[in-house]
Amino acid sequence: MADNQDPKAKKNPNQINIELTEEIAEGVYSNLAMVAHSNSEFVLDFIRLMPGAPKAKVKARVIVTPEHAKRLLQALSDNIRKFEETHGPIKEAAGAPKFPMNFGGTVGEA
Repeated sequence: MADNQDPKAKKNPNQINIELTEEIAEGVYSNLAMVAHSNSEFVLDFIRLMPGAPKAKVKARVIVTPEHAKRLLQALSDNIRKFEETHGPIKEAAGAPKFPMNFGGTVGEA
């Protein structure tokens, strides 16, 4: 009987194949993120705020467990460190943003 398995899968049985559709690969632009949490999950809302527009739209919502939120924090921190080693420090705007930050519920800052 012929074995039709992918030869790469045999080399690493813990490998996960991740599918990325064309639509998702295009990405979504966001220039604001809101973070809320409960005792069992973190909710990340990615928002596009356009100058002069009366309201902002949530373009994507990602809900993760607290453990995954911590892993995301570590991954972002590591990637920012690597980015700054290559391209120099990321400049941060002085002061708080000039738009309402409370969209309802418990929120953090991003």
